[in-house]
Amino acid sequence: FRHARIAGAVATFAAAWWRSQQGLPPVAPSASAGHAADYLRMIFGSPRPAASAAALDAYLVTVADHGMNASTFTARVVASTAADSVSAVVAAICALKGPLHGGAPGPVLDMFEAIGTPDRAEAWIEGELAAGRRIMGMGHRVYRVRDPRAAVFEQQIELLQAAGITSGRLVLARAIEQAADGVLRQRYPNRGLHANVEFYTAVLLDTIGLPRELFTPTFAVGRVTGWLAHIDEQRATGRLLRPSSRYIGPAPDGLAP
Repeated sequence: FRHARIAGAVATFAAAWWRSQQGLPPVAPSASAGHAADYLRMIFGSPRPAASAAALDAYLVTVADHGMNASTFTARVVASTAADSVSAVVAAICALKGPLHGGAPGPVLDMFEAIGTPDRAEAWIEGELAAGRRIMGMGHRVYRVRDPRAAVFEQQIELLQAAGITSGRLVLARAIEQAADGVLRQRYPNRGLHANVEFYTAVLLDTIGLPRELFTPTFAVGRVTGWLAHIDEQRATGRLLRPSSRYIGPAPDGLAP
């Protein structure tokens, strides 16, 4: 029950934060609504279509856990000190601030808007790589194939379209992914850089109607359940996480390296 309250609080606070940014009063949670549906209601102030709630529910479940990623590891480190669960979750949220973990979907939409049309995708990507910039939404530290979560989100976007809910970005997204795959395969043939979870997260959450400023908070709304499970698991070990390091700098005078 304690963990359920924490998970519910993350969604409630995320929605209230967004509404405060718009000068709107917060909307209280409802005990009679599902988690995803109620999160959308607290954001927009009224219920959203059932298809949108179903798509968001699929997103939240899919991103709930994904191994020892940066935010999960952060939560486990804090939990290993015998700190309380709220402190561990707050630390994990802090690990999402950077664009390399949890913060990439917003920049993915920026990329879509910069490219504009499918015929411009390849040249734009070539230009970004030539300038030494990262192609957001492509590549993953674990996967050397297309992130399987991307397929889940792509299917949810198709279901939303079938329900008459669309942002019009799916055709462009597929064209950019295809162009990026080709350019990256030619430039880095041994790297296996393909679409990751953030690529289609951007399209899915945009289609649902969430503003890009809410993409990272919404990721936290889904991932918090995984953090809490890891916190319990780490706490059960009773061990303090204390990684070691090895100095590899110059040796002091008179000492061998």
